[in-house]
Amino acid sequence: MAIDVTAERVIPLPPEPVAAYAMDWRHDADWTQGIRTAELTAEAAGGGFGIGAEVTRTAYFLGRRIDYVLRVAAYDPPRLLDMVSVAGPMPMHVTYIFEPHPRGTLARIRVRGGGGGFYRLAAPLLARQVRANLAKDLRDLEAGLMAQG
Repeated sequence: MAIDVTAERVIPLPPEPVAAYAMDWRHDADWTQGIRTAELTAEAAGGGFGIGAEVTRTAYFLGRRIDYVLRVAAYDPPRLLDMVSVAGPMPMHVTYIFEPHPRGTLARIRVRGGGGGFYRLAAPLLARQVRANLAKDLRDLEAGLMAQG
């Protein structure tokens, strides 16, 4: 893959509330950079959100509208949410990990994506922008959680 970027932040809350908020697709637009809408467009085999569920997101990245669908590949709350793109302009793999930390929760987001052509050529620029966005995502996640009280 052309990019492989990870960002992490310690959030001063236990993993359960951090993961519950971050793994809920209904909150995607509240804390994830560029996302305007997110919709559960396919439920997991047992219903609701879980392995096999699909979330369709509309986002803006570098001034361009991007519509893509992420399918849940692994779901182990409150520790792990792993999603892969099944529709969109480029292959993408997004992993959220939440681990206990002495000061709360170590929240980690990893994004892998891109491929050939434009994405390979633009990889350094894309990686820098994705890294900055992920760092802001984690700051916004913490701020949103802390505001909930």
